[in-house]
Amino acid sequence: MADADKPLLIKRYASRRLYNTETSDYVTLEDIAGFIRAGREVQIVDLKSGDDLTRQYLLQIIAEHESKGDSVLPITVLTDLVRTYTTGVQSVVPQFLAASFEMLREGQSKMLENLSAFPNPMAAMPGFEAMKRQQEAFMKVMTGGWAASTGPARDDEPTSKEDLQQIKRQLAELQAKLARL
Repeated sequence: MADADKPLLIKRYASRRLYNTETSDYVTLEDIAGFIRAGREVQIVDLKSGDDLTRQYLLQIIAEHESKGDSVLPITVLTDLVRTYTTGVQSVVPQFLAASFEMLREGQSKMLENLSAFPNPMAAMPGFEAMKRQQEAFMKVMTGGWAASTGPARDDEPTSKEDLQQIKRQLAELQAKLARL
């Protein structure tokens, strides 16, 4: 029986084939992406050397999706990531990205909890529609448009530059807080 708390161990053989140690069968990068989407942690190691190859394969999965047109990362983000490898600031970036994605996950979880508990408990709250538009704009920017829409498209209310500027300010504040840590 698989232990969902432990990472799924994938071994890479010399032939570059990937072997799922829980099911005793070979898997593809798309299979690994499916495990991750399902919420499973994955660890990929080289059978012979024991080196951890997880980062390399996760980056390969991202690169393949990006090359297929599933653009999640805007060019500006990719450019900034490349810059961090050539400057001395790279120590802040991993923590910032991890904290940002953790906040995104927590926000999504709380939102789903609120929506499932009541039909729409916050709809009567003053400013709810503006907050909802801001959150949708933020999600669109953060996910590059890959997240499924939570409702019908509204052409009459496009994302304003003010919304995007506010999101950028919030991200800058977050980065400053992380830098202070």
